[in-house]
Amino acid sequence: MTASVGELLRAARQRLDGHSPSADLDARVLMAHCLGKPTSFLFTWPEHIPRDSEARQFQEWVARRVAGEPVAYLIGRREFYGHEFLVSPDTLIPRPDTELLLDTVLDSLSADRPQRVADLGTGTGAIAISLALARPAWQVIAVDTSTAILDLVERNRQRLGAGNVQPLQSNWCSQLQGPLDAVVSNPPYIPDDDPHLEEGDVRFEPRTALAAGSDGLADIRIIAAQSHERLRAGGLLALEHGYDQGEAVRQILHDAGFIGIETRRDLAGHDRVTLGRTPPGDTDAQ
Repeated sequence: MTASVGELLRAARQRLDGHSPSADLDARVLMAHCLGKPTSFLFTWPEHIPRDSEARQFQEWVARRVAGEPVAYLIGRREFYGHEFLVSPDTLIPRPDTELLLDTVLDSLSADRPQRVADLGTGTGAIAISLALARPAWQVIAVDTSTAILDLVERNRQRLGAGNVQPLQSNWCSQLQGPLDAVVSNPPYIPDDDPHLEEGDVRFEPRTALAAGSDGLADIRIIAAQSHERLRAGGLLALEHGYDQGEAVRQILHDAGFIGIETRRDLAGHDRVTLGRTPPGDTDAQ
């Protein structure tokens, strides 16, 4: 006889304990998706008996989670900035820390007039689409190199009704036409030999979305140089980076010709987002 929801959850928590820092939450999220129910259902009906197929799916997902596979890849979804995004193993999983990047951009650009903004290395499209939904008058360009990733962006764009998002296949700024009011990016910024790349959920995420050279700053250097040429006078560049990279990123932006450079800290007090502007006397990009 198939076990009840409550029994399956208890067994799953025991299996996940020591393999996940959020064993209870993981078990509930996986069970809710197997049943096609909200998590509140699990508390209300712990005696519910799942169908055999649902129980098998749940136990398979628990086993994969014990092996380290991220919950977001198992269920194919992740919440970010109040919206649910489809995710795939081709893309980085959106993280709460990145919400500071959105807040910074929204605070730094006028909401009173249209803005033309590019999100480089868009992945799921979480940044581009969240900006577009918060500012319907803006035109947001979601840039990535992969057609498979851009197909996912298009699915998320349609699901969430972000008609002011334009997917664009490009290697960073190479196919972007100026002038832009802002360039935004959460690029790869982990050093290639960082041991954290072999730990936890990160093991399952695409290495190309995480690592960038011996110091982790190779892509940030490219973005700073290329975006300066495409931003209008006074245009904004905003970059997420590692907690210990604030000083280095500020120097990169300074060397690329940006002014008004500053770094914002996350809730843990760590450097997380650095921004700068093109000088007001610069000629608008072509």
